[in-house]
Amino acid sequence: MKVRSDAHPALHDLEPSVDAFLAELLRGLSRRPKSIAAKFFYDEIGCQLFDEICSLDEYYLTRTEMGILREKVGEICDLFGPECRLVEFGSGSNDKTRIMLDHLHAPAAYVPVDIARENLLRCSARLAHIYPELCITPVCADFTTAFTLPDTPRPVRRTVAFFPGSTIGNLEPAEAENFLRRISLLCGAGGGLLIGVDLKKDRLTLERAYNDARGVTARFNLNLLTRINRSFGAGIRRDKFQHHAFYNEEFGRIEMRLVSLVEQTIQLNGTTFYFQEGEHIVTEHSYKYSVDEFAKLAGRSGWAVKSLWTDDAKLFSVHYLAVE
Repeated sequence: MKVRSDAHPALHDLEPSVDAFLAELLRGLSRRPKSIAAKFFYDEIGCQLFDEICSLDEYYLTRTEMGILREKVGEICDLFGPECRLVEFGSGSNDKTRIMLDHLHAPAAYVPVDIARENLLRCSARLAHIYPELCITPVCADFTTAFTLPDTPRPVRRTVAFFPGSTIGNLEPAEAENFLRRISLLCGAGGGLLIGVDLKKDRLTLERAYNDARGVTARFNLNLLTRINRSFGAGIRRDKFQHHAFYNEEFGRIEMRLVSLVEQTIQLNGTTFYFQEGEHIVTEHSYKYSVDEFAKLAGRSGWAVKSLWTDDAKLFSVHYLAVE
């Protein structure tokens, strides 16, 4: 590689405004049941807590996916081919990406896309020091909405998207289908997608992953309320809500909630929201798929499964998809 990245890669800033955040909150809290989109977990504290979650014994997803990537990285990078532009959705700490960056063949560029602006800047700068000849062009955006990719100084032979962590499970199935379709258009002809998908398994393993003994996931969930208070002066009492997560077998998903412990009201930008004791806010759905279920979802979205890898215990899967 001959292109040298800047120590602080130039940010393409499409971060949603505070007004957009407020508008989504007002809509979500007006629904039945009340809801807050999972993308709003990731302020600075939320990113730190999520990194802590990923290291927990109960949270098998991260270490299992990284194990698959390390074992199969040669095959994966051969599928990507030379001079690819790697676009990562929800780039976070970039730990999984580094496994591939160490083995890619003359990559044209790396485009991390994340909604958490400060974390994105910090992690992109760190990568620029580790890979000084790699073109890194971070994009701060809500990746569930349409956006265009920044130009790169080197020729791009093909664009490959990377969507790890089973974050696809946080989207409702119809939303996931639409999202995958947008990625296929973004990658274009000859494009590819490497995606992590959590597999269906026993209830105990699933529920332990979202109810860890140290309570980190509970703090992560409750931090949503702290973020709302900080952003809008809402004065919500965290101690009046409780984290609750369980596996809904009928829908094949973990449901994460904030449950009101008392009858109460909260004020947000002049709007009053009433809570009954036991009423909840949905903060995350995390869908789990069988291999066949995900292949069908991908097919409906314009993708074909070209390669599939799982761990020995069949806890997690990594799929390589190509545009049909």
